Amino acid sequence: MSDSLPLWAAIPIIVLLVLSGLLCLIGGLGMLRLHNFYQRIHAPAMISTFGAFGCLFCSMLFFSLTEQRLVVHELLIVGILLFTAPVTAMMLMRAVVARDRRAGRPHTPPPPASLTEALPSAEHSDD
Repeated sequence: MSDSLPLWAAIPIIVLLVLSGLLCLIGGLGMLRLHNFYQRIHAPAMISTFGAFGCLFCSMLFFSLTEQRLVVHELLIVGILLFTAPVTAMMLMRAVVARDRRAGRPHTPPPPASLTEALPSAEHSDD
């Protein structure tokens, strides 16, 4: 393993790490600044995930260059993040929407028109 990284490799790694850090910072600030849960959920679900992808790509590039072999262990983490982050965010959003609709809270997104038409109403039930 060499002691120093070539300049042509260090510059893209540094730029990507700084951009990834800024994306994660923006995601964190979004959590603080946005007003309700429905707005706040997008900051960590999208921006921080892209920041993590940048850090993982930098890690792959750095260790592939320093160890002089292809290092792709990070692809497993990328795959897990790619599938779990959106699914987790969607499950959280659905749970909060269901809770807020049951509680009758204001500013709850209305159900889709196609869903309200498909659901049987209490007047027409055959029970």
